[in-house]
This record gives sequence, structure tokens and C-alpha cells, in this order.
Amino acid sequence: MRTPTYQAADLAAELRLPTNWLDYTILGIYFVVVLGIGFAARRSVKTSLDFFLSGRSLPAWVTGLAFIAANLGATEILGMAANSAQYGVYTTHWYWIGAIPAMVFLGLVMMPFYYGSKVRSVPEFLLLRFDKAAHLLSSILFAFAAILIAGVNLYALAIVVEALLGWPEWVAIVVAGFFVLAYITLGGLSSAIYNEVLQFFVILAALIPITFLGLKKVGGWDGLSDSLTATHGADFMTSWGGTGIGSENPLGANWLTIVLGLGFVLSFGYWTTNFAEVQRALSAKNLSAAQRTPLIAAFPKIFIVFLVMIPGLVAAVLVPKIGTSGSDLQYNDAIPYLMQSLLPNGVLGIAVTGLLAAFMAGMAANVSSFNTVFTTDIWQKYVVRDREDGYYVRFGRLITAIGVAASVGTAFLAASFSNIMSYLQTLFSFFNVPMFVVFIIGMFWKRASMKSGFWGLLAGTTAAMVNYFWIYKQGIIDIPSDQGANFVSAIAGFVAGAVVMIAVSLFTAPKPAEELEGLVYGTRSPGMSEPPAAGDDAWYRKPALLGWSAVILAAACYIPFSF
Repeated sequence: MRTPTYQAADLAAELRLPTNWLDYTILGIYFVVVLGIGFAARRSVKTSLDFFLSGRSLPAWVTGLAFIAANLGATEILGMAANSAQYGVYTTHWYWIGAIPAMVFLGLVMMPFYYGSKVRSVPEFLLLRFDKAAHLLSSILFAFAAILIAGVNLYALAIVVEALLGWPEWVAIVVAGFFVLAYITLGGLSSAIYNEVLQFFVILAALIPITFLGLKKVGGWDGLSDSLTATHGADFMTSWGGTGIGSENPLGANWLTIVLGLGFVLSFGYWTTNFAEVQRALSAKNLSAAQRTPLIAAFPKIFIVFLVMIPGLVAAVLVPKIGTSGSDLQYNDAIPYLMQSLLPNGVLGIAVTGLLAAFMAGMAANVSSFNTVFTTDIWQKYVVRDREDGYYVRFGRLITAIGVAASVGTAFLAASFSNIMSYLQTLFSFFNVPMFVVFIIGMFWKRASMKSGFWGLLAGTTAAMVNYFWIYKQGIIDIPSDQGANFVSAIAGFVAGAVVMIAVSLFTAPKPAEELEGLVYGTRSPGMSEPPAAGDDAWYRKPALLGWSAVILAAACYIPFSF
């Protein structure tokens, strides 16, 4: 399965935007507000729990919007619009199949374990369920991945800003890095979350005008559909058309690959173990709010696909040869091209601000999760123990600065990859999928031993990397594309991790039953003020949660079949 390339050379020089003083004034106001939120949040930071998890005090609607904004980075906005220009309506699968079910599963099944165990991070849960080896390895892997992904956001921002505004890449990287560093250092996670709520609405304000003006330009949905059906075939405007096994379609994937590869392995691996997302839910004021966080986020996630898909489809109509040798524009130029050709000054400033907000939200999510994991899971537990609480707050601010500096370095590392979207998927297959299999087996199988967590995580990560760097890159097995290799790597990591965990568990001692209370499905810790999802307060006994989940899943299942 191929995804469109995304690199600096792809952005045509003629995409330079006709910005004026009004557009830059809007951009300046946004940066001032961002820093103002950081200063306001600083007053609430008194303890390490305040800095790293907002004191577990935020309402569900705030954490829910921050949850979705943390994911709605501009790499996704530009990349999914590019997907639409190349593959058509098949892009919906990344949302309705590749996100919604996993988000509901996180809210219903996994959040009670995370929140009920009072852990401060996802790796810390592995310390409770398995042992220090599994905890340390997962902490190191996650911290490394967070910096790499933050660097991707910085690099993507730099190449887009260079193309649209004419700023040198290094200037864009330094400016964005400075503002993210400033507001996270000042107000910790609360500052990041409240800025993400602001960024969510700014992103919508950028995408909505592009979508509606683009539709108007091509004669509405009917005009769009008729044009693309005539030039690209009927399947281009459907979600499932031509996805039978052995059939050909623009995406180059069948329904089994979509459901298992994208809908299960990569999707569940990302949404249920990625601390950059889960951290937002852990900052909620109680278990109910934590469970509702991904459910609240799932509602806009269902419909945001239209705001990123339609611009890509419009670009495919307005520039029939986009992405081919007959055009100067690549698929990734879809949204920049529409910004240039459709938006007047003022609205153009909002759109540019929306793109910058999206990049900063994605970077801030990874930096704030990095400083939490490095401080609480590595530094506090293995390097400098038993210091006063204020020390860890100060160290958290210091490591935030180091994390941003490291992200600047990995931004230039990302520049060496020709396809950033595939690069992100490669990172997910290396780090998220192996962690998911360790979590899912540990949560649902009491016999999983203490040692199995470490070896399962190591085996899964190693198998995914071996498949990508040796079997795929060395041509041992012919895999058509990077994206196809990522699917295979994810499956290899999942299977290897599961097999090794089961094998190790059969030959090593399980964790004592009394230490598994509240950590394995079907157990309950009486000492918890809000017990995990087993017993009297289990998720299946909560009509409101079930009702909202049923509505979300029904919409995610029904809407694709309407295309």
C-alpha cells in the first residue's frame, strides 16, 4: 500500500502565498495567546503531578478536545489530503476503520486499568504488571520514539512554511520549537492541553473555508463526484468498491488488509499505547471523565475526515495531472494549492495559523509525554531517587528544553527520508505495535509471567526492525512499497511478541495473584476509590458509556457504506 511522498522538493516554488500585514497580524496574535496560556497555567503548577498530569483535575470536554488535537497534526492534514488526491474516498479507512474502534476500546476497556492503577504514564503500568526490565525498556523506547515523532512535526512545519511564506527551514524550526518549549516549560501539561483546545478550533477555522470554497469551485459534491468518476473510475469515489481479494483498486489493498493490517494491528497499537494520546485522558478529574475522553474525541474524528479528504479530491479535479510527471504539483501540494487559489487575505492568515497550530499541537503532545516518561519513569526511578517533589518539577522543565533541542536534531534526521508519512508508520510499527501486544496479553492473561513483558517487547521490536531493515530494504522478499513493508513489519512485531510472551510465560513463574489486583481483566483492587473495569462498576454495566460507544461505532460502520 503506497502513500504519497512528502518532502521539501515536492512543494512547488509557485505555491508562495500572497500574504500581507493582515495575515501576519493574525499569526502574531495567535503566538501571543499561546504564550499567555502558558503564563496563566504556570500559576496552577505546584507539584510534579500538576506539571506532568495537570493534577488529574481537568474536565472531560477539555481532555477530549486535547486528545483529538494532539493527533490532528499538520502531517496528518497534508498527508491525508494527499492520500485523497491519489486514492480518493479510500482515505476514510484511516479514520472509520483505523481509529474509531480503537478509540472506543481505549475508553471502555483500557482506561480503567490505566486510570484506576494511578500510574503517571503508560510505561509505568508495565512496571506494575511485569517487572523493572519491561518498564525500563518500554520507557527508553517510548522516549526515543517521542523525540523522533516530534522531529517529524518540526521538519514538516519547516518545509511547508518555507514553501508558503518563504522562511528558511531553520528559522521555522527554531521559532516553532521556541514557542512549544516556552509554553510547556511554563505551564506543563495543563498549558499544552489548553493550547491544544485552542489549536483544535484554529485548525477547524483553517480547514472549513478551504473545504466549502473548494466544493463551490467544482460544482458541489455532485460535480466533484461526476468529475472524478469520469477521470478516475467509479471506485475512486467509494470506500469499499473494488476491495475484494484479488480485485484491483486505486489503493492497492483488499478488505482483509484494511481490516486486519490497518484496523487492528496498527490502529490498536497506536491508539491504546501511545502515551502522547493516553496522557490527555490520564489528566482527567476522575475515571468517568478519563473513559469519556477518547469517546468525546471520537465524535469529531468521525467527521474531520471530510475536512481533509474533500480538499484532496477538489485538487484532483482542479489539477487533473496532480502527482504525475505532467504536473509541477505533487499530491502533498493539494492544500497549499487550494490555500493559494481560493482564500483571500485575512482568511489566508487564519489558514496559515491553522497549519502552524496543527504542527505545534503534534510536537507539543510528544514533547510533553517525553518529559513525563523521562522524568518519572527513567530519572526518578533509576537515576536520582527520593528527592523532594520540587526537584522533579525543575528537572521536568530542564528535560523539556533538552527534548525540544533533540527534536530539532531529529527534524533534520527526518529530512533524510523521502516519505514522511511512511516514516511515521514505520516508527509506529517499531514501537507501538510491540507494546500493544505486551499490554493486551498482560491485561487479559493472568498467567503471563513477570519476565514475559520484557522479552515480548524486545522480540516484537526486533522482529519489526529486522523485517523492515533487512527483509524489505535488502530485498530478501519483494514488498511493493514502504507502506506495505510497514504493514508486514507491524504483523511480524505483533506475532513475534505474542509467541515469545507465551513461550517465556510457560517456562517462568507468574506474578503472584495478589499483585495482579486491578491490573488484569477480571480482578479488582478494593483499595481503589474507582475500581477498574471488572466487578460492579464494569464498563458493561454503564448504560451511558455503552450508549455513546454504540452510537459512535454505528456511525463509523454505517457512514463508509453510504459511499
